[in-house]
Amino acid sequence: MRLLAAALLLLQSADAPSHVARTELRAGLETLYGGEFERAAHVFGELAAGDTNDPAPLVFQAGAYIWWAAAKDSDDFAAARIDSLLDVAIATAKRHPAGPARDFWLGTALGYRARERDLHGHAWGASRDAKGMRDAYRRVLAADSSCIDCYLGLGLYSYGLARASSFARIVARLLGLGGGNAAEGLRLMHRVAAEGDLARVEAGWVLAAALEREAERDERRAGALRAEARSIVAGLAHRYPGNPVFLRFLARP
Repeated sequence: MRLLAAALLLLQSADAPSHVARTELRAGLETLYGGEFERAAHVFGELAAGDTNDPAPLVFQAGAYIWWAAAKDSDDFAAARIDSLLDVAIATAKRHPAGPARDFWLGTALGYRARERDLHGHAWGASRDAKGMRDAYRRVLAADSSCIDCYLGLGLYSYGLARASSFARIVARLLGLGGGNAAEGLRLMHRVAAEGDLARVEAGWVLAAALEREAERDERRAGALRAEARSIVAGLAHRYPGNPVFLRFLARP
């Protein structure tokens, strides 16, 4: 999975899902990370149909298809379905009144859509969505500094900009995105992987991918970086032994 992914989090607020719905969403995420991607997509689809005013199940359903595509090692698998779900999730979030819950789900959906656009070569659209994600998460943190999971999106943003191609950096400057900071991005990913709530699994996975990328850039530290990445994914695979994405990572020489 590309690094322009986003954390998954349920915020408790006046317009957040009830405790029962929260339990169902958590159960759906366990199904997703356990490797049952098709079943997870179905679960979240049913939840979305049950409450058309809630963007959360739509975001999670798109996430299930993204993981399913990763398991198939196919950038194009369900791409149109993913885009459609994220478009609806963004529109649904925007209908909510201003506040942390609205901003979180808007930022999460924009982060996933930025990932998809980056994956399919649409640098301009990806950059615009990434900026929207950044701004939304910053608003959440301004209202609720305890949102540890929010730092995953910001960490990915900072790291992704620092390691972007020359063309992507030009686009970033045109849009006022800044230059990024790889060390800061890694630090934030580490924090969420250790302290996050529902974003902890996602944080561990994208952190491992980032460490692998850093190993390719730093020959001196390559061994240690790859060992850390493998240790992180081994922990995820121990918790979710049925996830083929983790198992394929560990099977590499």
